[in-house]
Amino acid sequence: MILGGIYIHIPFCRSRCSYCDFATGMYENDLAERYVSAVRSEIWEWNEIENPSAVETIYFGGGTPSLLAPAQIERILGAVHGRFEVVDNAELTLELNPGDGGTSAAAKRETLREFRRLGINRASFGAQTFDDRELKQLGRTHTAADIPATFQRLREAGFENINFDLILGLPGQTLAGWKRSLDLALNLRPEHLSLYLLDVHEGTPLADQIHSGMRACPDGDLAGEMYRLMIDQVSTAGYGHYEISNFCLPGFQSRHNTKYWNGAPYYGFGCSAHSYDGARRRWANQREIAKYVELIEMEKSTVVERTDLKEEDARSESIFLGLRLMRGLDLEDYRSRFGTDLREQYDAEISRLREAGLIEIDHKLLRLTTRGALMSNEVFAALA
Repeated sequence: MILGGIYIHIPFCRSRCSYCDFATGMYENDLAERYVSAVRSEIWEWNEIENPSAVETIYFGGGTPSLLAPAQIERILGAVHGRFEVVDNAELTLELNPGDGGTSAAAKRETLREFRRLGINRASFGAQTFDDRELKQLGRTHTAADIPATFQRLREAGFENINFDLILGLPGQTLAGWKRSLDLALNLRPEHLSLYLLDVHEGTPLADQIHSGMRACPDGDLAGEMYRLMIDQVSTAGYGHYEISNFCLPGFQSRHNTKYWNGAPYYGFGCSAHSYDGARRRWANQREIAKYVELIEMEKSTVVERTDLKEEDARSESIFLGLRLMRGLDLEDYRSRFGTDLREQYDAEISRLREAGLIEIDHKLLRLTTRGALMSNEVFAALA
């Protein structure tokens, strides 16, 4: 049986980062309490699928889920366990920001211990960069010194599976500065690293700053050098490159995120959360926090978008998601699922991409090269 995953969106932040286009808002005690109650109600009343898959991952994302009190997280987990079959040894992830958890080091340490006692066994936090100047430009509320301090507190609280997020290609970032961030991250030896190329979204403060000339436009060629350096440096340190932007020590792949790339079912709760039944149905919740809460309190559906994937959409999606994984897309599985040979379907495109050094075929696997991973959008567009 294919096991599913649950995503719970916690939209609250202390401040909004300049590059963020997620559904987030400022933390308010009263609204947070109403929101927790709303999410619990949504989970308890959920009936999108008559017999949902048992789940093996629960992921609290955001926003900054660690801004909620452990007791609030516990109430949400209670609803999940009451409504779904959660397998033993499930992966439970909580996103947090460096320095969160309380006003003193002792309070922060105790808060993390409480989260761990609830069964949260994986922590993921947005380090983003070890450069204080870059952190300030991004609107982050932590300093570089908060990163190792938070990491140490997580270890003391019993977390043995920790992920860092780092961003490359920031305006004004140098190759030497990126190498320094990588060195400092690798010295801490987290189990997982998510290393992202900056994506500038229109409508964000960062996009406005770049358009106005206040910030330098990201340098694509330099970002390419940073990406190649990243792969060499992280791989040399013993991390496996298992997805375009994700690296891990052996046995520490993100079980939850891998579900997205493998096409497994996942069920989202909270504002802006998305869901997939593992076959053809997708649906998404109301994006705005206040409207989401009001809909729940009025006992109305929070779903604002439903999609039944057509055959061609399912094919394109399977290619896009399968190629994100560095092991590659299984051509035999593709033929079995869609009744067609991908190599015949996209013969000219595949020839061009192979000649350009962006993809390779190894037996029954079609996969990105290192260069192809950097230029993945071009590959995906050709095979859409």
